[in-house]
Amino acid sequence: MAYRRKTLKTMLTDTAEQKRGIMLNTFTRTQLLLGKEALEILAASRVAVFGIGGVGGYTVEALARCGVGTIDLVDNDKVSLTNLNRQIIATTKTVGKYKVDVMKERILEINPQARVNVHKCFFLPETKNDFDFASYSYVVDAVDTVTAKIEIVISSQEAGVPVISCMGAGNKLDPSGFMAADIYDTSVCPLAKVMRRELKKRGVKSLKVVYSREKPLRPITDDTDGAYCADSCETDDKPTGKREVPGSVSFVPAAAGLIMAGEVIRDLTGDAVDRCRRQTKKTE
Repeated sequence: MAYRRKTLKTMLTDTAEQKRGIMLNTFTRTQLLLGKEALEILAASRVAVFGIGGVGGYTVEALARCGVGTIDLVDNDKVSLTNLNRQIIATTKTVGKYKVDVMKERILEINPQARVNVHKCFFLPETKNDFDFASYSYVVDAVDTVTAKIEIVISSQEAGVPVISCMGAGNKLDPSGFMAADIYDTSVCPLAKVMRRELKKRGVKSLKVVYSREKPLRPITDDTDGAYCADSCETDDKPTGKREVPGSVSFVPAAAGLIMAGEVIRDLTGDAVDRCRRQTKKTE
């Protein structure tokens, strides 16, 4: 009878984590890799994610699960049926809801202590003054249009804030093709080519991006008329005046988004992790 009355909290005192003297909480396993100081840095950080779609949604998911304290969500789209194949916030129950609202609810279910700022708008040159880039610890660009991407990059760099930008994730089938690199070291990706040209014109010397070395595939258009609707998709690989909706699968934009999150977390905590590991070696 006493065993049946045993609460979950009491049972957890027997875990290996607590036997090692580590406070059991949501981010215990993360602390084992990054250390306490790094978790404190993440909790005090504010990351803005522009574009909560196939790429950005997974970036936000990983940031929340790493304990980032404040996350700004910027997107004006609502979840649609064509998002169900790849976007982490898309279910039959969320269709028709604003993506930022669904993502906020998801973040708070993961970490109730997180602070989430919602911006129901698209980032455009005429709206950039609504954002205080200097207040961010890091900026993530996962939007669709070249114009917006350039403005996000320039605004971040002018504010002295690190920024990472995702290149084309549509029309691809190989998630292992993605990698982080400087924009001027990229190849293959058509969007990266356009960004290199436009950023060079504007005097941007460097930019961390995530891009794929896979050559974009040509979409199969037979019997897919229903898919070609107004819809926020992963960054288009053919940034022209007349946009074409790219094909997508569940595992490709997710991979790009998670790589983006990994770069953000390592950049924010790298020095703290190094200090922690050096100290650990001294005490071994």
